[in-house]
Amino acid sequence: MLKEFKEFALKGNMVDLAIGIIIGAAFSGLVNSVVKDLFMPVVATISGNVDFTNKFVGLDPAVTATSLDAAREQGPVLAYGQFLTLSINFLIVAFILFLVVKGMNRLKRREEAKPPEVSEVPRNEKLLEEIRDLLASASNRETRV
Repeated sequence: MLKEFKEFALKGNMVDLAIGIIIGAAFSGLVNSVVKDLFMPVVATISGNVDFTNKFVGLDPAVTATSLDAAREQGPVLAYGQFLTLSINFLIVAFILFLVVKGMNRLKRREEAKPPEVSEVPRNEKLLEEIRDLLASASNRETRV
């Protein structure tokens, strides 16, 4: 049983998957930083510094607070601002990932388009080709005479 587990855990696909997950987690932090630190300030400037996260509608007349956290303590709220913020984040992340995949595909196509390297013919094959050519030319001379 231990041997089977070892074979399973050390298969190439399993190791590749683990590496992919680790790189994905690191990449996730990078993409989240790009969204939070680079794109969202631009969106905030365009929208007039509106903080979408605190936009909500109270579903109970007792909800009179002006911040989302305080309103949630007072009663049920429809926090559409949080949903809007996460939707914008999703669109930005999806676009960034699209650009990354597009760039990777371009590099892959470039790599595939490279002509295959011409390997040098081994010396023994060159000699055999020369012998073949000499024999062919000799038989051509004999048929002409």
